[in-house]
Amino acid sequence: MKKIYFALPGNEELAEILIQKEKAEKGNVEIRSFPDGETYVRIISDVKDKKVFLVCTLHQPDSKLLPLYFLAKTAKEFGAKSICLIAPYLAYMRQDKVFNTGESVTSTLFANLLSGFVDTLVTVDPHLHRRTSLSEIYSIPTTVSHAALHISAWIQYTIENPVLIGPDSESEQWVAEVAKNANAPYIILSKIRHGDRDVEVSIPQIDKYKTHVPVLVDDIISTGRTMIETITHLKNAGMKPPICIGVHAVFAKNAFQEIKNSGAKEIITCNTIPHESNRIDISDLLIL
Repeated sequence: MKKIYFALPGNEELAEILIQKEKAEKGNVEIRSFPDGETYVRIISDVKDKKVFLVCTLHQPDSKLLPLYFLAKTAKEFGAKSICLIAPYLAYMRQDKVFNTGESVTSTLFANLLSGFVDTLVTVDPHLHRRTSLSEIYSIPTTVSHAALHISAWIQYTIENPVLIGPDSESEQWVAEVAKNANAPYIILSKIRHGDRDVEVSIPQIDKYKTHVPVLVDDIISTGRTMIETITHLKNAGMKPPICIGVHAVFAKNAFQEIKNSGAKEIITCNTIPHESNRIDISDLLIL
């Protein structure tokens, strides 16, 4: 079945990489806003009897959901055989239970929405947290890929004498895998979160790693508070300026600049979310 790729606004670079690798057709679509803020969508390419891939990473998802919905439903109306959403970063994974009476479990509600208008979903390292699989909330087939090997390879061939540092106990399994494949040691921090932007970090005995290059590794860099706190502790302990690596470059508000200002030697991310820090290409993980 012939494949055709459409890039939602802001996803053109990644979509082009996938089109070249797949030798697939590049879809032509017009998406714009009316003066009143409503969205206009027009599919110019022929999608009849084709497998349609929509490339749309889902950071800042609220403004992306309606154009994505309109495009998917319109493609089906014009004869597309199937709709696959390629969302390297998958939003609405944090709120996975009711913490306070009256709260929405938005991870489930968002999954219901997406499952209602796409046939399959491809993503990278979703923040599962208390869930073990996307199938717990998504009713469509999902493909989950992991960036660990790509990060390991980048570390192995770029950084001399690294020591990987995980932000908390939840990250240990993932950080341990990255460290093993990079042939590097690792340590895990103890983290206590007092609020969304208030994080206390405790670092284990690190005297043996004073000559190493610290590499802070996390799946999502959002507020950056954990990394900033860790950088401060590393600095006070006399370690070298660290290299910070994340899969998803969310960087809420001024987080990127704040991490740089705190003393990070370099900030590196995968290209799941377009950002100037993108250095690690994970596009091959998105090809079915």
